[in-house]
Amino acid sequence: MKVLVVGSGGREHALIWKIAQSRRVDKIYAAPGNGGIASLATLVDIKADDISGLSDFASREKIGLTVVGPEMALVKGIADEFEKRNLRIFGAKKSAALLEGSKIFAKETMREFDVPTADFKVFDKKEEALSYVKKKGAPIVIKADGLAAGKGVFVCSSLKEAEDAIDETMGKKVFGSSGDRVVIEECLEGEEASVIVVSDGESVVPMASSQDHKRIYDDDKGANTGGMGAYSPAPVVEGEIFQETLDRIIYPVINGLKKKGVLYKGVLYAGIMITKDGPYVLEFNVRFGDPETQAILPRMKGDLIDLIECSIDGKLRDVENEWDKRACVCVVAASGGYPGEYEKGRTITGLKGFEETSRDVVIFHAATKKKNSDYVTSGGRVLGVTALGEDIKGAVKKSYEAIGKIHFDNMHYRKDIGKRALN
Repeated sequence: MKVLVVGSGGREHALIWKIAQSRRVDKIYAAPGNGGIASLATLVDIKADDISGLSDFASREKIGLTVVGPEMALVKGIADEFEKRNLRIFGAKKSAALLEGSKIFAKETMREFDVPTADFKVFDKKEEALSYVKKKGAPIVIKADGLAAGKGVFVCSSLKEAEDAIDETMGKKVFGSSGDRVVIEECLEGEEASVIVVSDGESVVPMASSQDHKRIYDDDKGANTGGMGAYSPAPVVEGEIFQETLDRIIYPVINGLKKKGVLYKGVLYAGIMITKDGPYVLEFNVRFGDPETQAILPRMKGDLIDLIECSIDGKLRDVENEWDKRACVCVVAASGGYPGEYEKGRTITGLKGFEETSRDVVIFHAATKKKNSDYVTSGGRVLGVTALGEDIKGAVKKSYEAIGKIHFDNMHYRKDIGKRALN
């Protein structure tokens, strides 16, 4: 079949890399894709949130399956439009995608279904929000209601940080209309992890556990980013905690939405904090994580297309994923200055030879373009340098050995990805 993957980041490169291994796939298109993806798929110059353009293309080219990477297209209703045109698509419909599209909707849904999450209050007036944080004090968490490319959450350790976050969000409108309303919630203590499942609306198939590293600098310091690295499995969420997350968080949401007439088909990602009282939800995403996907898919033994089609057709009940017992670590190489201002067009060296020298090391491109015979940077998070190892320690060693061979001007990466698992 022909497959179209929507998106242009490292997550989409990882999805395409895995889909290309399927015996059932003849041709892959990526819209819009990136420089690295071009080695596996035909790039299509259509933006990831151009729903009309994407559905026209899928109809015209007789695409057998479309896989959606980024959240914006899902929140805007791409799955609904494709279904209207009788086009097969993997991704949550608009009514379900609100779990990521609105943090307020997500928090109110959790409250309704008795899902453990931090206590919260919603504000649509800056002055009232400022008054509330002065009364509550710090630490405290400020969240823009709408989509903000993973940067709309502020974990504030002081009152000034909280006031600045409210001013950035509701005053200066750095996230546009996404910051018209904010959620202010208590700051949970514990360790974060990611639990990602594929759902058909009734049954779920869990993906391997993983842990993301959101902050830009080592030791979880600095600004929030889209993610600076990930590893799988995440020991902190294995065993009883993993099952508790499914029982107390995932199933109540899937089943609760179904009772309200919302059949959740696609990926559900729970970002959780493991507290002394068990797992609490920090956020929901309605798509594969980035960079968690880069650390999870190299461990997946089965055919991703089979899993996706069972989700669409409501046949996940008897599906089980098999996982490579080895660990996987992804370290993100970012442009200097990210998540603030940074320069593009920097030539990347050191990429050649990985495919030939080691099947255990994969370089996933997140923001690159091909310029003549070279790759150049085209965004903030540029590469996901990913490696399999016998354990986390071995995977960390291989990933950092690989990233040490890669260079572009002002390249930045964290030196402590996977450290929490080793501890």
